[in-house]
Amino acid sequence: MDPHLLRTFVAVARLGSFSAAASELGYTQSAVSQQIAALEHDLGATLLLRRPVRPTDAGARLLEHAGPILLRLGAARADVARLSGPPSASVALQVTPLAALDAPALAAAGRSMPRVALTVGVAARDEVAAAVATGAADLGLLDGVTAPSDPLPLPDAGPLTTRTVAEEPVVVALAAGHPLAGRRSVRLADLADARWLDAPAVATPLPQLRALARAEGFRPGLTYSGSDRATLLALVAAGAGLALLPASVVAEVPAVGVAEPRLVHRTELVHGSLTAAARAFVAAWGH
Repeated sequence: MDPHLLRTFVAVARLGSFSAAASELGYTQSAVSQQIAALEHDLGATLLLRRPVRPTDAGARLLEHAGPILLRLGAARADVARLSGPPSASVALQVTPLAALDAPALAAAGRSMPRVALTVGVAARDEVAAAVATGAADLGLLDGVTAPSDPLPLPDAGPLTTRTVAEEPVVVALAAGHPLAGRRSVRLADLADARWLDAPAVATPLPQLRALARAEGFRPGLTYSGSDRATLLALVAAGAGLALLPASVVAEVPAVGVAEPRLVHRTELVHGSLTAAARAFVAAWGH
């Protein structure tokens, strides 16, 4: 399967338009149509309906495979480039919104390497892992909730090295007038019927809550698509829903500990093959 054809198919399916995909990819519309036809001929299946443009059942199944395949190809290219390319004088760090970032240590490491240009960006969990895998970032700080003995889930993007940077308890953040306010702890499964904030970029995603609690429910009371911590806590305080968060970030609102299951909020440093500059920066940063 030609990865160039696969990328074109993903673009058409995502945009719902041959012309929009052509504009995004820098092809003519005719070239995009020919590439989709070539991919369909190769696989022996119709992948896209044309009016309106949408995936067939076969196309939808291919889309499930396409993301990991393209991510893995990008990761392989980036890994080879890091090992064989020219020396870099820059380090790019991507951080998730609730990752435990030791800003003073980061600043000190930057000052100790004045000839290295350091860039720090904030992105969602999946985006940070993909950026590191594909070489868009040298390093990532990735946070998440997991059992104490389990690793944080990462996309299948080839060999990535992870190292625990920080770990702390998790709590359920809630409004002052909530019936659970004042309780010391609660079983997560007992909150399956409560209203939750659906804020996957900054709080524990609802599908993960169901998996952790081994219970259905966890209905969204409000969806917040941003990643600002203050906004999330303001919504919790206003009674828009509950949120599972690291204990260190909920000083402004009441919170209840989680008695069962045993969970921790962990921050991990994630990287692939390191450039010389990134390796020196990690050493200076103390990670």
